[in-house]
Amino acid sequence: MKSQSLASTHKTHDVIVIGGGSAGYAAARTARDAGADVAIVDQGPLGGLCILRGCMPTKAILRSAEVAALLSRTKEFGLSPVSAIADLSAIVDRKDRLVREFAEYRIQQLQDPSFTLYQSQAVFRSPHEIAVGDTILSAGSFMIATGSRPREVPIPGLVPAGYFTSDTILDLRTQPGSLIVLGGGAVALELSQFFARLGTKVTILQRGPTLLSEMDEDVGRVLETALIDEGIEVVTGTQLLRVTRDIAGKTVWAMKDGRERCYVGQEILQALGRQPNIEGLRLDLADVTVDGGRIVVDSAMRTSQAHIYAVGDVNDVTPIVHLAIQQGEVAAYNATHADRPAKTIDHRLDTEVVFTDPQVAVLGLNEVRANADKIPYLATSYPFADHGKALCLGATQGFVKLLAAPQTGEILGAQIVGPEAGELIHELISVMYYRGTAADLLRMPHYHPTLAEIVTYPAESIVGQLGA
Repeated sequence: MKSQSLASTHKTHDVIVIGGGSAGYAAARTARDAGADVAIVDQGPLGGLCILRGCMPTKAILRSAEVAALLSRTKEFGLSPVSAIADLSAIVDRKDRLVREFAEYRIQQLQDPSFTLYQSQAVFRSPHEIAVGDTILSAGSFMIATGSRPREVPIPGLVPAGYFTSDTILDLRTQPGSLIVLGGGAVALELSQFFARLGTKVTILQRGPTLLSEMDEDVGRVLETALIDEGIEVVTGTQLLRVTRDIAGKTVWAMKDGRERCYVGQEILQALGRQPNIEGLRLDLADVTVDGGRIVVDSAMRTSQAHIYAVGDVNDVTPIVHLAIQQGEVAAYNATHADRPAKTIDHRLDTEVVFTDPQVAVLGLNEVRANADKIPYLATSYPFADHGKALCLGATQGFVKLLAAPQTGEILGAQIVGPEAGELIHELISVMYYRGTAADLLRMPHYHPTLAEIVTYPAESIVGQLGA
């Protein structure tokens, strides 16, 4: 790592990346490999959201709950009952150990001598300059990759009552007796199931009519049933009004079916989304357009300033880690290859996974968007409850649904709710990448008995519809 004194007056680089998380590092690496002089500005802690507060720590703790849930089912599989006693502090210790290992590797990458690393806050002075402490930096291109933070919501009484966010609850070492979860998105549901499986009484309050309301309704319904079966109270169609606190605990007041209702819990998890972490950047001085708190970008990841790019959670594109990495790579390529046609991202293959049990994995076109955009399609689904390997595993909740073009049978989208959905979706990503059809899926050999072969059944149905 080339060291720089913050007492310096002015420094110039080819590309300056603001933020060293998944998107930022991808941008820095790509620009460096293209021969650019790259500086990374990150005020720390180094590591990025995914490693420190997102994907990796949540998946670490979810594994503990998965093991506990499986042990609670031993009798179902002809085994003597086993009681797993949760030790939240030990679970957090394991999570912290893994996070440290992941973070150390990312820090080594950021401190590579091929980069110049400035560990300080970045503040734009103009479209072409930023202040980093007492140093002024200029560059031909800038990459804004500062990630996101928990969304601030104006619910009266919430702040004085006290609450956890998806960031802060990861460090909780004393298990609450009861927990009210505000929100019905991926993070809310993953953490709800985690605490419920450790023995916490969990209530989910969701504004929309179903959980995961941006997905097809049948996806949310299956997951809602599964969570209710585990003892979680799921309340949809609510309007959050206020929060109060007294000796009995924290009370969330909400409007439900035209009546004001109250829900009492020891703690509250506010999981109502995240917002771009752009405070303090002074984007106004850079003349960068922000809409609804997010940086507006085009398909090439350019902001309203052609030499300034925004990648990852800060922009108005899908906030998914693998797409953030792709955005960083695309932006850095475009910044270092101005003489070539700009690269863009193919959103045809957009994928999202929710690591609940059953898992949820969605890919490409869904019925909500197809109907809204008047895109013709064929759709068919097949339940895990009728699939041999799923029955053997005792994992029968959910289904596989395929959407296909009505003339050719090309796979346009897929939804999987069920065991190992996050892994199974990758076969369909591969098929869609090569613009494969339902007939192609049928021609591909699938070992029996496996979970993967379930995709052939809706494919067979689509082929039958095409031949009708």
